[in-house]
Amino acid sequence: MKKFQGAVFDLDGTLLDSMGVWEQIDRDSLGRRGIPVPEDYAQAVALRGFWQAAEYTIRRFGLPDTPQQLTEEWNQMAQDAYRFHVELKPGAREYLSRLREQGVSLSVATSSYRELFLPALERHGILDWFEAIVTVSEVSRGKGFPDIYEEAARRMRRLPRECAVFEDLPDALRGAREGGFYTVGVFDSHSKEETRLRQMSDRFIYDFRELL
Repeated sequence: MKKFQGAVFDLDGTLLDSMGVWEQIDRDSLGRRGIPVPEDYAQAVALRGFWQAAEYTIRRFGLPDTPQQLTEEWNQMAQDAYRFHVELKPGAREYLSRLREQGVSLSVATSSYRELFLPALERHGILDWFEAIVTVSEVSRGKGFPDIYEEAARRMRRLPRECAVFEDLPDALRGAREGGFYTVGVFDSHSKEETRLRQMSDRFIYDFRELL
């Protein structure tokens, strides 16, 4: 695996074993409105921030809700899960610790909201391990583009070519590759896109323990 000086980590499905939470929220939220979850829905909203995902959902299903109402509903449903139940992916803590020992700068690039993931990172004792945390709401384009990874690299004072991006979604890795980053695809059992994830990855792993 290529040596790097900075590492940019996605959270949901990459560091955090949380995708099951979002699948349940999708089922519950759309189910309340009498709508079954389409197969492509989770992938369609995963690259967007909360507000953008709400706008997309309202537009796609013709919902009467406002983005504010929908994001507040999702937020409330997710807060308890992140604060008390969401775990780290196997080997994630040990791998982050190894990178810190090697002097690698760490950052987060996520589509999630801070009020959700900050309690989870704090509960696991790793919040202060990251030099920077960037959300898609802070950049102009979503994760199909390099913007969020470039901003994370800038805050770590690293160049893209000096950094690796760890992601569980192939379109996110495509955006990172376009920015000149080394890409590591992290398998998640809730994803149905292992083949595309491998194609977009310079290195593919099923488990962080493979890198220890």
